[in-house]
Amino acid sequence: MGARPRRRRAPAASSAAAAAAVVAAAPGPLGALLAAALLAAAGAQQSATVATPVSGASPDLLPRFLLEPEDVYIVKNKPVSLACQATPATQIYFKCNGEWVHQGDHVTQHSTDRSTGLPVMEVRIEITRQQVEKIFGLEEYWCQCVAWSSSGTTKSQKAFVRIAYLRKNFEQEPTAREVSIEQGIVLPCRPPEGIPPAEVEWLRNEELVDPALDANVYVTPEHSLVLRQARLADTANYTCVAKNIVARRRSASAAITVYVNGGWSTWTQWSGCSTSCGRGWQKRSRTCTNPTPLNGGAFCEGQNVQKSACTTLCPVDGAWSEWSKWSVCGTECTHWRSRECSEPAPRNGGQECHGAELETRNCTSELCSPAAQGAEDVALYVGLIAVAVCLVLLLLVGVLVYCRKKGGLDADVADSSILTAGFQPVSIKPSKADNPSLLTIQPDLSTATMTYQGSLCPRQDGPAKLQLPNGHLLSPLGAGRHTLHHSSPTAEGADFVARLSTQSYFRSLPRGNTNMAYGTFNFLGGRLMIPNTGISLLIPPDAIPRGKIYEVYLTLHKHEEVRLPLAGCQTLLSPIVSCGPPGVLLTRPAILAMGHCVEASAENWSLRLKKQSCEGTWEDVLQLGTEPCTELYYCQLEAQACYIFTEQLGRFALVGESLSMAASKRLKLVLFAPAACPSLEYNIRVYCLSDTQDALKEVIQLEKQMGGQLIGAPRVLHFKDSYHNLRLSIHDMPSSLWKSKLLASYQEIPFYHIWSGLQPYLHCTFTLERLSPSTCELACKIWIWQVEGDGQSFTINFNIAKDTRFSDWLVPDSEVGSPALVGPSAFKIPFLIRQKIISSLDTPCARGADWRTLAQKLNLDSHLSFYASKPSPTAMILNLWEARHFPNGNLSQLAAAVAEVGKQDGALFAVSEAEC
Repeated sequence: MGARPRRRRAPAASSAAAAAAVVAAAPGPLGALLAAALLAAAGAQQSATVATPVSGASPDLLPRFLLEPEDVYIVKNKPVSLACQATPATQIYFKCNGEWVHQGDHVTQHSTDRSTGLPVMEVRIEITRQQVEKIFGLEEYWCQCVAWSSSGTTKSQKAFVRIAYLRKNFEQEPTAREVSIEQGIVLPCRPPEGIPPAEVEWLRNEELVDPALDANVYVTPEHSLVLRQARLADTANYTCVAKNIVARRRSASAAITVYVNGGWSTWTQWSGCSTSCGRGWQKRSRTCTNPTPLNGGAFCEGQNVQKSACTTLCPVDGAWSEWSKWSVCGTECTHWRSRECSEPAPRNGGQECHGAELETRNCTSELCSPAAQGAEDVALYVGLIAVAVCLVLLLLVGVLVYCRKKGGLDADVADSSILTAGFQPVSIKPSKADNPSLLTIQPDLSTATMTYQGSLCPRQDGPAKLQLPNGHLLSPLGAGRHTLHHSSPTAEGADFVARLSTQSYFRSLPRGNTNMAYGTFNFLGGRLMIPNTGISLLIPPDAIPRGKIYEVYLTLHKHEEVRLPLAGCQTLLSPIVSCGPPGVLLTRPAILAMGHCVEASAENWSLRLKKQSCEGTWEDVLQLGTEPCTELYYCQLEAQACYIFTEQLGRFALVGESLSMAASKRLKLVLFAPAACPSLEYNIRVYCLSDTQDALKEVIQLEKQMGGQLIGAPRVLHFKDSYHNLRLSIHDMPSSLWKSKLLASYQEIPFYHIWSGLQPYLHCTFTLERLSPSTCELACKIWIWQVEGDGQSFTINFNIAKDTRFSDWLVPDSEVGSPALVGPSAFKIPFLIRQKIISSLDTPCARGADWRTLAQKLNLDSHLSFYASKPSPTAMILNLWEARHFPNGNLSQLAAAVAEVGKQDGALFAVSEAEC
């Protein structure tokens, strides 16, 4: 193709043929004129579509271009094609740079316009790189079409053919910079020369920078990247990328470091004077934490401690003066003398004088006797004491008679100390020999099973029916012996003890698991706790039917043991906990308490309680934030824990589905390192855990086995559902002592690994190497942040050989309490006082002085309908209080809340010593 000439002078044969056709169509002078015009038009050069009509011809029949050639680029050695289409046209030829293209290089197609019936002609030619390079540097290569018809000629627009290229070197590349936070940043970029001109885009850590998604970023017409205000998240490597149809070029990466200069916090209060007597000093301090310097930012200038002189007056202890002279002997045969604490008197906090200020003694060697009326005074005092004793005895008899009538109890007496011991798994106490009818059973003071019939009308302020005595309403039972009456016959007591000792029908449970608690319970109820996890199960009194004994267990499952399917944006927000055995009959809801890691808000989360069925599938049994659709389940969600009411034991988990990118869950960030470092390498492990006690406990146990120690106080990070990963980096290590083996500038934990909540012990390890075995001091900073989200930084400065300042965070296993509590020992509120509160507040009151007001005082009134669906709403409220506040609950605060319910009927809470 290159050997055959593509351009020639105006083709004579074609022009003559066209002229002959015109003469044949219009003979005579008109035909001659048309032929002359046609030949003249063949030599004309126009840059745009130009019509040259023949004199006297209709302008409507001039050729009209339906398709004109357009500018094209030759990429590498690939030829390009130019096309044009016109109607009505008898001939179409291309002219390139003023020369006609050979007729044989044209590819012609003929057709007819269906709407007008006029002929349509389309012509194409190909242009090669060699054709363009022949005139390179002289002028640009261009081509245009010339179309003929019987009415004249028309020229198309010029189409320029250019060779595309892109140079390798940038004219200006971005450079690395360190800038202060909130300072503006301009990264220049002038792309390489190219045809067509290159388009420019920016990469931040190999991710495309889109100004439409970040209002803090924009790109200037000169291709410079501008950050309006630098943020910590803007610390990254930036690359300018230029591209066109030929190639794609990358500039050298520019590392941008956004640093934060430190600022002083406010001064603390002055300390006390260093001496208690005389001249001393006092001090105050401040820290460089407002803000903490980051990324090499300047440390605060000035002193962090100020001292000031102070003077304290010295204390002077008091001393006695001399005794005065003895007084005259009195009628009672005594005389006295005195002294004063005045030599010196105590001042400035000095001690008072020790000893007697007045001294009395017999002045007649006991030879005289007092006056005779002394015997009469003694008789009077004895009479008054006898009368007082009689009144007290009558009062006690009246109280005992009233208590017997009130409780309807008989005269069998049992020691209250056996109420709890009788229901332990072992060591069952037998009946006393002198009274075989004594039983280890609490009296049944609960109300009969029913459905609450009160209305949920709004509470009204005004006097109520409850009155508390001046004494401690909810004081724990004393250590002394108290009486408890029961009307059970001797045979029933013996049968109960026999059934208690026969436990062959209990389900066999594994023993010795640190993530499990178990115990044997009856109608008195109790509590199971898994130490250091925040997980517990409260079995209220009368939840287990009388005459039944259950061996109940509570288990914390590891994530790899249980498969919990999650879909979409769902995430596990709590531990997976089992309580059982499943299928046991409970007459009142038990309360399962466990931690969670959700920052709950109705607009960001849809929270569901899931329970595993007998077939192994997980089902939604409750959607939080809505009215319970069933009376079997209810969940009280608080800041860091949830309390689940359930009458059916089983396996539970709290699952959330995010409704917006603002939804966040709490992560606990924990740093561990080896307690001993025999080699030059030193590993720092950064754990990113769900913010629940059980997750932290598991990591602490794992690190104890690995010989690790905590090197920083744990911190909380709010991780959002923004699909951005979590990044970790280490900075500011003294290069003369340590070096990092991390090849990249940071490590990443993928978003979905964290968000699912199903992968425990997520962590990254920073491997450091000390340059000398004698190096023991380590100082560095570790940053942990979510891209476009929250972040935390740890400042590490400690001795790797002997620093144990954070060992107090690791709770020894020996400090945990008993995992199982049975009977009254499992509850803060004494049983009889609990029963009086229930019987007094369950009855609806028109003035609102009932259980609804108590729920409001305790901030437990979010779902009153659930409490109202139970036989005793007050019992539900008190059970929830027990679950939330054990073992450190403040009974005084509960007593104050009960007291505020009403102050009219004080006799309701008058509890005698005999009743306790």
